[in-house]
Order: sequence, then C-alpha cells, then structure tokens
Amino acid sequence: MSATSKISIRERMAIPRQKMVEQAPAERAVNFAEVNLGFPEKLALLEAERCLQCKDPRCVAGCPVRVNIPEFIRLLAEDNLPAAARSLLRDNALPAITGRVCPQETQCEVVCVRTVKGEPVAIGHLERYVADWAMRHHDQTRFDQPAPSGRSVAVVGSGPAGLTAAGELARQGHAVTIYEALHKPGGVLVYGIPEFRLPKKIVEAEVHRLEEMGVRIECNVVIGRTFTLPELRRNFDAVFIANGAGLPVFMDVPGENAKGVYSANEYLTRVNLMAAFSPADTPVLRGRRVATIGGGNVAMDAARTARRLGAESSMIVYRRTKAEMPARVEEVHHAEQEGIAFELLVAPVAVLHDARHWVTGLKCVRMRLGEPDERGRRRPVPLPDSEFIIPCDMVVVAIGTRANPLLTQTCPDLVLDKRGNIKVDEKGMTSIPGVFAGGDIVRGAATVILAMGDGKQAAHHINDYLQAGRGAAPGSAPAAG
Repeated sequence: MSATSKISIRERMAIPRQKMVEQAPAERAVNFAEVNLGFPEKLALLEAERCLQCKDPRCVAGCPVRVNIPEFIRLLAEDNLPAAARSLLRDNALPAITGRVCPQETQCEVVCVRTVKGEPVAIGHLERYVADWAMRHHDQTRFDQPAPSGRSVAVVGSGPAGLTAAGELARQGHAVTIYEALHKPGGVLVYGIPEFRLPKKIVEAEVHRLEEMGVRIECNVVIGRTFTLPELRRNFDAVFIANGAGLPVFMDVPGENAKGVYSANEYLTRVNLMAAFSPADTPVLRGRRVATIGGGNVAMDAARTARRLGAESSMIVYRRTKAEMPARVEEVHHAEQEGIAFELLVAPVAVLHDARHWVTGLKCVRMRLGEPDERGRRRPVPLPDSEFIIPCDMVVVAIGTRANPLLTQTCPDLVLDKRGNIKVDEKGMTSIPGVFAGGDIVRGAATVILAMGDGKQAAHHINDYLQAGRGAAPGSAPAAG
C-alpha cells in the first residue's frame, strides 16, 4: 500500500501506530548494542500511510530545524526512497542522529493533527528509517558541490550545533574548519550518549558525510589554550562558537568528594571514549550498588550504563515525581524495563564514606511538592524527620551542567550572562562582530535538536553576514599542533 493507491483519510485513520522493534529487556540490560532496532520496510511504509498530508502541517513548526516532514513522509509512502532521503538531508544535517535521540514526542509529534483522535505519526521512527537508508545508499543521496565562496568560517566544537552549522555553511560554498578539543569529533553525541542509544558508527557516518562536503575537522585543539578566540577571528571571516556546556554541577553536600563519586559527564565520557564496555582495561569503577542523582536523559543514560557494567542494583534518586522528570518517556520506560529502581521524592543531603573515603551510602530526606517555582515547576520541600540511608558504593551526579570558562576567560570582550553563558543578539552574533554562538553555551544545557536548531539558524545569519561583504580578509587558518 502506498500514497499512490489514493486511500481515503478514513482508511489512513484506521491504521494504528506501528511499534518500533527493540531488543528484549533482559538481553539488552547486559549488552551495549542498540536498544531500538528500527522499522522493517513493511512497517515503515505502513506508518508513512498514516500521515494525512495536512495543508497546514503543524509538525514542521514544531521541529527546531524545520524539516519538511510531510514531504519526506509522502515520498517514503510512494516508495521513492532516494527522493525522500534527499528531502530529509536538505533540511537536517544529522537525520540518523535526530531519528534516534530527538524528543519528537514533545515537539513535532505532539502537534500532529492525529493526536486529536489517537496517536501521532511516528515521525522520529520514519526519520530514522529514511536516514539509515540514505547511509546505506550514499551514491543516491549526494548533492552537487557548490562553487567556492572564497570565505572561511571557524567552528568551535563538533557537537550537534557545530556539525549542523558546518554542514549548512559548507552547502553555501564556504570553507569550514571545525576545532574539537577531544580526540574524536561528535562532542556530546560521542562522549555523552551511550552506545545503546546512539551507536558511534552512526555519528561517524554523519561526520564523514560532512567531511565529504568539504568540512575540515581538527581534533585535540582546545580553543582558549591551543588558540585563543581573537586568534581565530583574525584568521577567519567568521567564527561560530558551539563548545557546549560541559562543566558539571554538583550537589554541594558533605562527603561529595569521596572516592566513588562521579559527575555524569566524567562517568559517561570514560565509558564512551575509553571503551569501558569492552575487554579493554579502562579506569572506570564498576559499582555493585550504584545511585544516580537526577531525572533527565543523562541520569537515565548513567543508570542504564551502570546496569550494563554489572551493577547488581542501579537506581535513580530524584527529588520530584515521575511526572516531573525531564527525561524522555521512552528512556524512563526502557530504564524501568531493564530493572532500574526509582527512588522518587527523595533528595540526598550527604554522601557517606568509610575511613578510606570510599562511598558507603547516601543520606537522604523525603520530599513533597510545594508551590511552583519561577519556572512553573512545583518546588520540592523536605519533610521533617524523614532522613534515611540508601546503601551504595558508587554515586553518579547527573543534575546538570554549566558553561566551561576555558574559552571565555581568554576573551574579555565576549559579553556573558550571569550564568557564564555567551550573550547573543537575535541573529546569534556575540558582542564581537563576526563571532556567532549557539547551542548549550548560549541557552544552557538542552537537547540535541535545540542545539541543532541554533546551529542551523546561526549558519543562515553567518551566510548573510559573509554575503554582505563583512568579515576579515580571507586568510590561512592556524595550523593545529
């Protein structure tokens, strides 16, 4: 069945949402293979038929990178995969990634008209299907190389915002060089998201496609140390800062410096970049009883990772209820299926340790939800005389991140807000002409797709800036290392 069969809206409405094939919980809880296995062709085509091809598609407005969702789904339903892939790739620089980690349920899918009488079209699953097809059929999805513009742009950071901006700018013919501090490109996509949720080979393939477009990537380059921002600005016509918010936030409770306490950043980076899930001798603790503090996707990633590394007990400790958790519903559901325990309405007040300073437990208090705070979320309030102890030998703190000052402290002309994030105008330009910024370093810790939206929007304004003839005279980029 396809769109060319002219099936009626009533027939489309009768098709139920198709379920993604996934690994069984008992199997996946002890391996790092991808949990979601994707749609087979039959289910993808059937799900594509559910799209009503609205005249006013609200799903597009709900997408931070403005993917033409009805178009690629229509082409998929017509079994025209090459055209569907090209349509998707025109709008989204990293579709195989967003098809896996984007919270479609709170963005494009939540405004799908089908939610009026049932479940929305599985936009994210279809995006993943088309993007994966495109990776397997690279020869059918290439775009013509643009004429060189004669202008150059430096991108600081190879996470979602940086990669997206680089891809958009390369399509305009600009010479783009990405500077990445770590030894592999991908930023949080590589070091922050576990293999079972986003396989490294997927990120590598998306990065390779950008390199084929002419994007140059230099790793092991720390802007603020290897080069300063003013040096980059002198050597490029424009600069886009997308170095994320990688400085972890801790709880500020007694005992937090005990051995066996990790920030989620450090824990996931060690596991992801040092292959702790393989036979390699990686210096990462494998706790027997692991407590992860927080309720977001990063907390779920850490708790599920600990389970895969052999923890007998892996639990989430969160000070609000399940309804307030910022993590994706799918990630919470998968965690529950894999045996992750949830201690809700609980807040740590101290980390306990033995005489050798190794973690032995968490002292916690019970909470209740009080009046809403300034962001509209009900504030957790401690219950009197409710202290209790959670026995554990490892603690992972996943309560957020903030801006790392490594880059900004070497450039006093860069105006920051009170949180240390870079201030930008409506076009994404910083206080320094020709220097733009986006992603977490501007908005604070957020989702992959919001960072990509910032990168795409900034690339548009950078292109306008360059076409207007502004920027330094083209020069040679500084050579790394």
